[in-house]
Amino acid sequence: MSLLNKLVVLTLPFVPKPIVHYFSKRYIAGPHVEDAVRVIRELNSKGIMATVDILGEEIKDKSEAEAAAAGYCDLLKIINEQKLDANVSLKLTHMGLKLDKDFCYQNIRDIIETAAKYNNFVRIDMEDHTTTSDTIEIFLRLKKDYENVGTVIQAYMRRTQKDLNELIKHKANLRYCKGIYNEPREVAYKDMAIINENFKYGLEKLLHNKCYVGIATHDEKLVWHALKVIDELGLKREEYEFQMLLGVDEQLRDIIVNDGHRLRVYVPFGEQWYAYSVRRLKENPNMAGYVFKAVFGL
Repeated sequence: MSLLNKLVVLTLPFVPKPIVHYFSKRYIAGPHVEDAVRVIRELNSKGIMATVDILGEEIKDKSEAEAAAAGYCDLLKIINEQKLDANVSLKLTHMGLKLDKDFCYQNIRDIIETAAKYNNFVRIDMEDHTTTSDTIEIFLRLKKDYENVGTVIQAYMRRTQKDLNELIKHKANLRYCKGIYNEPREVAYKDMAIINENFKYGLEKLLHNKCYVGIATHDEKLVWHALKVIDELGLKREEYEFQMLLGVDEQLRDIIVNDGHRLRVYVPFGEQWYAYSVRRLKENPNMAGYVFKAVFGL
């Protein structure tokens, strides 16, 4: 961790809320659904798709999960009515995973059925390693009945290649990323060179086996490798997409889109923006430093 990143993370608990908002507004649409709609329209006008996340996780009460699920159903209706090029992403702990797995499954099932009604798609996000097995289990259970569902695999996990081997059998629709949580060495690689190689190996495996992949990276070396594999396989633009976070390396984002590739931006919004911002900046010190530099033009 660089000195700048460390300083940003250490001082976060003492930073006034308005300043945290100033830092976070680059990569969070805002507190309200209207904010998300505005950002999605801006992205769509540039030929960029979106996936929308209602902020929230680790809920403590079933009523919170039910309200979140209803919020996603309403969001899907808004996306349909306003003809936005967007789908949705959700977290299992926001749907009640830590309270009751079957309750969580039913909440997600309701959202997927609503999405199917609007010819839309639901992405089940991956959280920290304590949820990995449950996430894959619930995804595969849903995949038996629905085609409009996908999940996420993180390349820094030591179990990743085994998980990919299983998911390939089901032609899973996956967002494939490096990973953002600060995981223990026992479960995750810590060497960035190994993580990058694992990302490349897994991506090649997925694309060779004709799985639809959301190639989620801001690392231009990995973007180049993905483009190389896409070219070698002669893939059509509808057979994959790139994915990036809102507000991160917009120049690279535009380069990819202008080169004729599909790209989707992750658009989070909601009243939980403050807790999300503090937690994510602590978990990913590199992001903290990046945002600091972007805000102050360093």
